[in-house]
Amino acid sequence: MTRFKQAAAITVGLVGAVVMLWLGLWQYRVYVESGSEAARQRAVENTVALQQVAPAGHEVTDGFGRIVTFRGSYDPGSQILVPDPDDPGRYRVVTALVQSDGTAVPVVRGTFTGPAGLSGPDGPPPPTGTVAQQGLLLPSEPTDDTPVAAGQLSTVRVSVLAQTWPWPLTAGFVTLDQPLAAAQGLEYREPELPREGGELRNGAYAMQWWVFAAFSVGMGVKAARDIGRTADEQSDENEQAADDVAAESETEPIEAPVATKETP
Repeated sequence: MTRFKQAAAITVGLVGAVVMLWLGLWQYRVYVESGSEAARQRAVENTVALQQVAPAGHEVTDGFGRIVTFRGSYDPGSQILVPDPDDPGRYRVVTALVQSDGTAVPVVRGTFTGPAGLSGPDGPPPPTGTVAQQGLLLPSEPTDDTPVAAGQLSTVRVSVLAQTWPWPLTAGFVTLDQPLAAAQGLEYREPELPREGGELRNGAYAMQWWVFAAFSVGMGVKAARDIGRTADEQSDENEQAADDVAAESETEPIEAPVATKETP
């Protein structure tokens, strides 16, 4: 009976934990989806000037994930290719666009497919002259140690470009929109939007449910131990009572029967 009660206590704790884990996962999914929706909404907001949200040499505080506009001329000698790890033979073409104030912004003009050098040693050349451009402002990508050929980078890292390009650079890069990429004879590959934080309360609720799940398991185990401890104590008490009764029986004197004289 004790084992059954212990198993029931642990089962109740585990069932409660499973329910709470599911609720936590649901809240976390809501948190992630709300963050993704916030990123999508940010990407379709009104365009802003690049210099307004990301002046060269300054930290970007409220610009990543927004559509920005800018003007300048491309420098064809400052162009690199970034291989697509998920699509061998496809390359992003990154070119420096020099603005009127002497600063530059790395621009992903689009992608092309084929062996590097198919349209020149550094990929398709950029347009000449002063151009007005528009695209999504993105943060510098993380380091990737994948080996690449000369004139290529495994990811778009502004810190690396700043060591080879002579201009002060924007603390991020811009990916041109589809019409502009097509106008330069390149294909458009939709970039990954920078993560936005979801509703904080949903993230907090998820953590709360997971804490409750751990607490439920702990309480089930504790209840099972308490049941076992109570059963052991009751068993000890019963054994002690039995021993006491046996001891009393051994120490009580046995009275001899009294002989009675029969009356004639």
